[in-house]
Amino acid sequence: MFEYFYNEILRRTIIAFGTLFNGITVKQEGSDIRVPLAYGPTQKFLARLTQTPNLNKATAITLPRMSFEFTGLTYDPARKVTTTQQFSVKDPNDGSISKKSYMPVPYNMQFELAVMCKLNDDALQIVEQILPFFQPAYNVTVQLVSSVNEKRDIPIVLENITMQDDYEGDFNERRVLLYTLRFTAKTYLFGPTSVATGDIIRNVRVSYLAGTDRTNTERDLTYRVTPRAVKSYDGPVTTTLAEDVDISTTEFSVADSSNIAVDQYIDIDDEEMQVVRISGNSIVVKRAQDNTTATSHVSGSDVRVINPTVADNSVAQDDNALIETGDDFGFSGVIS
Repeated sequence: MFEYFYNEILRRTIIAFGTLFNGITVKQEGSDIRVPLAYGPTQKFLARLTQTPNLNKATAITLPRMSFEFTGLTYDPARKVTTTQQFSVKDPNDGSISKKSYMPVPYNMQFELAVMCKLNDDALQIVEQILPFFQPAYNVTVQLVSSVNEKRDIPIVLENITMQDDYEGDFNERRVLLYTLRFTAKTYLFGPTSVATGDIIRNVRVSYLAGTDRTNTERDLTYRVTPRAVKSYDGPVTTTLAEDVDISTTEFSVADSSNIAVDQYIDIDDEEMQVVRISGNSIVVKRAQDNTTATSHVSGSDVRVINPTVADNSVAQDDNALIETGDDFGFSGVIS
């Protein structure tokens, strides 16, 4: 707890909110005018209008314009999920590394969007370009955590609208029509991420006892499951194909079958096959094992044995030890 991390989630949500209103235009006397948008409190811009009342000055703020600001943050218990639940994904920058994180915490971010205009028609044009999209929510997809490529749909809810006309004083005062739109963005805050590759379960053992008397059981059954690799992880090339193999072929020839055994699994161009029978250099296989896809293979393609053995039957390349998170896990169950 309290280790340093910064996912920039609040910053990304603020940018996503502002981007929604960054291209609004109004028509004045036949010309299109883009309405400038700035981040900051409304009073800041109203103060500048008061300090520069001369419309002929180049430094005067022009109207219409919009501003928005992040005004508050509250916890949302209605969207709470199990706090101890974790999820893991592949690192988008390195597919061999998996990262994990706890489920996010739901928070509501409050925003205010101010529309400042001199003419009422300008204000109505701007407001009418915004309101039809909020019924009352509009979803924005935001990449909240780039390290795990986590994207979420963030509903932005329009809460209410208020209008204020500060046209008081003499004719030297500038008129400001102020529309204030208040929104709530339902975002999620993620904690730190960590490497998850070392957390793969390598062996599972479950014992069953038949009967209610634990001291004198009628039957004792043990079920043991270990993950089996479904592909060769940079293992040595065992042999090569001696002929072309189409999608439906189950028997084909290889250059040398001496290092392949019955019941072993082989990997050809990411398709997993199980060896059923061997006759000379001709082998019979079961295609597309463990949800891999049967594809055509050309003569000369590399054939790799998954978990190949050497002369003393020891494992030369332990692919099971290299299983990554997200692998399909071809489980082999042993009952004793």
